[in-house]
Amino acid sequence: MLAEHSIPTFRRVGAFAAVLVAVAGVAAVGSSVTDTGPSSWYATLTKPTWEPPGWAFGVVWTVLYVTIAVAAWLWWREGIDARPVLAWWTAQLILNMAWTLLFFGLEQPAWALAEIIVLDLAVVATIIVGWQVRRAASLLLLPYLAWIGFATALNAAIVLENR
Repeated sequence: MLAEHSIPTFRRVGAFAAVLVAVAGVAAVGSSVTDTGPSSWYATLTKPTWEPPGWAFGVVWTVLYVTIAVAAWLWWREGIDARPVLAWWTAQLILNMAWTLLFFGLEQPAWALAEIIVLDLAVVATIIVGWQVRRAASLLLLPYLAWIGFATALNAAIVLENR
């Protein structure tokens, strides 16, 4: 573990900015392909009654993306020991973006369902590997895991209801 004083402030701030930019980039890509308006493809789908209101997704994802960034930054501060967890973190972030591209961009809910299961597993792996590095960072990802678990169920219901 690196002593906090051994990392110059500009490196800590720079690292935090880097993970925020990475996460914001994923959010921006997702936002650019997500259309849930009344004339969208998504609006034509049959969805379960337990689907949250549209505004809830933006609120939840904003909070989750911040926690995803903070977790990466906390692991980064641990130095070389964090390389494996940061690799998993990067993989899950790419998978997060891929789900949105598959579901909304390509309008392929079945492909997205297969992909989100891989995302679920990658987040579990990130939490487990990260636990040995910095537990607080892993704990920050538990709400994210719960939300994508819910998203997996919603995705599955949409696939089943729109066969």
